Amino acid sequence: MSAPQQTVRRSLLVTSAAFLTISLTAPVAFAAPDPSNSPSTTPSATPSTTSSGTPSTTPSATPPADMSTVGGERLGQSGTQVELAPGVPVIPKDVTARSWIVADAESGEVLAAHNAHWRLAPASTLKMLFADTLLPQFPKDQEHKVVPSDLAGVGVGSSMVGIKEDETYTVHDLWLGVFLRSGNDAVHVLSAMNDGVENTVQEMNDHAEELQALDTNVVSPDGYDAPGQVSSAYDLTLFARSGLQKKDFREYSSTATAQFPGETKKDDKGKTTRESFEIQNTNRLLTGDYGLPQYDGIAGVKNGNTTNAGATFTGVAERDGRVLLVTVMNPEKDETNQVYKETAQLFDWGFEAAGKVEPVGELVAPKGAEPQPGATASDTGGEAGGAGNASGDPMAADVAQNASDGIGVALGITGAVLLLLASAAFLVNRRWPLPDLVRRRK
Repeated sequence: MSAPQQTVRRSLLVTSAAFLTISLTAPVAFAAPDPSNSPSTTPSATPSTTSSGTPSTTPSATPPADMSTVGGERLGQSGTQVELAPGVPVIPKDVTARSWIVADAESGEVLAAHNAHWRLAPASTLKMLFADTLLPQFPKDQEHKVVPSDLAGVGVGSSMVGIKEDETYTVHDLWLGVFLRSGNDAVHVLSAMNDGVENTVQEMNDHAEELQALDTNVVSPDGYDAPGQVSSAYDLTLFARSGLQKKDFREYSSTATAQFPGETKKDDKGKTTRESFEIQNTNRLLTGDYGLPQYDGIAGVKNGNTTNAGATFTGVAERDGRVLLVTVMNPEKDETNQVYKETAQLFDWGFEAAGKVEPVGELVAPKGAEPQPGATASDTGGEAGGAGNASGDPMAADVAQNASDGIGVALGITGAVLLLLASAAFLVNRRWPLPDLVRRRK
């Protein structure tokens, strides 16, 4: 029996609308926590600790013997997990990442994985959880004037979008700074608006637990290296899958370039002006780079890089109607754009292997999700508060527009995504479908 035939189609009730709602480069003083002290089959959302009860600061070069088995027993084993069979291509031999995962975004099947639950420093990919947690909190057009305390605690050498004190920004501006430039300054301003960093960290940890992302412990909302801050390839994939259910998340993560407000200035005549400047997405599979073309079908989501985490990346791509998620953490091979090269290789493998390979696990549903009898893959509905796609034409659906100048879109919605229930909960149909992706326009 083929893998698709073995897939258990299920429908999920997500209990609230709110539920459906980082690339750092500079060296830092902290070392990553010891991933070897991971929990086994009953992981918690607390950091690895030494026998004295304090977070370890000695990184391990090898995965722990016992890792979480959330999503399946195979995913708790070290090394590469894949079911090779006639017609199934072999995993690319030059993938050097400490941890990676290839999964079907819609069915949740994990096609292959390597140390999927190894708890490692996540870097800015943790911003996916930040966005998934906070995006519903503020309307896009809400304005906020930045005060000095908003930027307190931003790590030295952090990636910045260029936010200035005493300037006013919309929430939309701030999210562009988070997604495109991985701006820790934007993260801290949004956190300040959300009753502070401490409260935001707590909400992120709570949301991670609800998603059953139990390898994750958040210490800093921007992903900046901190003792005890860990996640895993499995958890990062859960964050991406959850976040991509949101229209704004899809729009921001797929935007290639945008205009960002600059500093207010006065000319010689006393006239006040405020010009904008262009920012570019640091996801090189989305924008391309020297020696690295755009990946055909890429539609987000988030990259990261710190001294302790190395390069990390989670991407989503569509080909021939199939949507895959790939997460890659810390390639050992030290070459420019290596994390993107390895991600592209795993995407290529996944698209070729999908439908032929037996899954080795699954992306689990949130804790609050329950089966919803009678739901089918044809169930349709609009975005939260929206009308859906009455025409049924994927290309006629809401397409994610570039945030400022219409340059580069990667994905849109076809409808048939979420059904708003009277109880203000959402029904996600049997396959938990990612909204259909519109291929990246040239």
